[in-house]
Amino acid sequence: MPVESGKPGGRDERLAAFGVRRAAAGDVPAVRAVIDAAFEPYVERIGVVPAPMEADHAAGVAAGRVFVTGEPVTGLVVVEERPDHLYLDIVAVRPDAHGRGVGGRLLRFVDAYARALGLDEVRLYTNAMMWENQEIYPKLGYEVVERRVDGPYDRVHYRKRLG
Repeated sequence: MPVESGKPGGRDERLAAFGVRRAAAGDVPAVRAVIDAAFEPYVERIGVVPAPMEADHAAGVAAGRVFVTGEPVTGLVVVEERPDHLYLDIVAVRPDAHGRGVGGRLLRFVDAYARALGLDEVRLYTNAMMWENQEIYPKLGYEVVERRVDGPYDRVHYRKRLG
């Protein structure tokens, strides 16, 4: 994924209007802390550690896939450009920042980022036991594509077509 930060009018500069920036190496501890805080409540409910808690966040940051908001970091997304869509791997907001619009702003950023890449679809999945997400995503234009068990994870897959 090309990194255009530093160029006047570059992709990162245009997307900074969302209050979101590409994570830097120094953000890795905050990224881990936000993800752990956001997903820890689900460990008991789903019976396994959610995959985002076990991801290599330093590698994601180094690859330019992690975007953060807030100072200190209150939320983040991890995305991956695919040939025909933008894959939203992780969206996480610190629990003490819930209800302040952080998640909605991050998801609007993801839509804008996909468009900036020339992609017209965003895909994601969530654990079937994360009921809250299954209420939120359809309200934001996501449609269920399938439900699939991947090892210990029962996942609901979504897509959003960008007009």
